[in-house]
Amino acid sequence: MKNIVLIKFITVLALFSSFLLSCNQSQKTIESKQIVKDDKKYLYYLHGRIIEDMGANNAVSERFGKYEYKKILKTFEKKDFEVISEARPRNTDVNDYSTKLANEIKSKIKSGVSPENITVVGASKGSLIAMLTSTKLANKKVNFVLMGNCNDWILENFEVNLHGRILSIYEKTDSVGGNSCKKIKQNSKGIKEYKEIEINTGLDHGFLYEPLKEWIEPTIKWAKFTKK
Repeated sequence: MKNIVLIKFITVLALFSSFLLSCNQSQKTIESKQIVKDDKKYLYYLHGRIIEDMGANNAVSERFGKYEYKKILKTFEKKDFEVISEARPRNTDVNDYSTKLANEIKSKIKSGVSPENITVVGASKGSLIAMLTSTKLANKKVNFVLMGNCNDWILENFEVNLHGRILSIYEKTDSVGGNSCKKIKQNSKGIKEYKEIEINTGLDHGFLYEPLKEWIEPTIKWAKFTKK
């Protein structure tokens, strides 16, 4: 009789252990599904202020012409980027927006996206937002492209401490946003890699208004780099 009871006890214990093991494996499966490595290339495009003032479809400058916002996005999409962009509302606060963007990128990295696969491209006012995002994100592996807004006014009014891989592209004839980002670079402590390109299209600040190969091609190359 005792042997029968012992056998039943051992059987119940074995079944219970099997149940616990199954639950543990199921939990591990659930956890593994929560963080899935994502190898897509993500590109955040931050447009100039004229889109805030006039909208994505009707942004036309008397001086520089039409801002080809949608054409710029489609150009990046054709190069297999997951493009993330929005027409910001009028008078968007750059500090608030950069905080929001930095938090969004942190969440994306936490979900399984490699920081090397994330690029933030900023044009004019969007470039300032990109600088502040880089400062707040403080991740040396995320890529940034800064265009058309490096000047003394930025240094005097904002605390910029760039982090990550920084590509600066400026137009030699740009009389609005400024030129080289070297002064901002000198004040930054978290730059992993820095490159600067001067282009000369003769279009002044309007070089940002369309997907010119002069800035599109180096941007794509910068965003698609493969870590060694």
